[in-house]
Amino acid sequence: MNARAPDLPALPAEEMLRLDNQVCFALHATSRAFDALYRSLLRDLGLTYPQYLVMLTLWESDGLTVKDLGARLRLDSGTLSPLVKRLESAGLVERRRGRQDERSVSVHLTAEGAALRERAAAVPPRVMEASGLGTDELRDLRGMLLKLTERLDATNA
Repeated sequence: MNARAPDLPALPAEEMLRLDNQVCFALHATSRAFDALYRSLLRDLGLTYPQYLVMLTLWESDGLTVKDLGARLRLDSGTLSPLVKRLESAGLVERRRGRQDERSVSVHLTAEGAALRERAAAVPPRVMEASGLGTDELRDLRGMLLKLTERLDATNA
């Protein structure tokens, strides 16, 4: 288990259960705001946010197995398979069965899927602009969120 977090000043019981004092709710509200922002930014690309995450991952590492893609995105196969099927129907990816093991399926970008990367390059700067945060602030925030995720994963293991 990771080192114990520094002691925080105790809040009165009635304050501990206030919605506005919950980190989880702040993260939930932020996630919903990001969803709305990405929905509008990705509309022109014809992608949903989860599909965008799949494409980002494949633009980094084309040809991942569905299992590796799911691990990277923290998605189970029941969630990931329909995403990949929709991307395949849109002509952006193709699935290939393994030659050695037909149970293994890898996902590959099509030429159209690879070309979409150029148009998607406009998305991150627009997200950064909408956030109103600078590069260093976003890097620090991302680092804190990764650390929080790691600690929560360790607690839930």
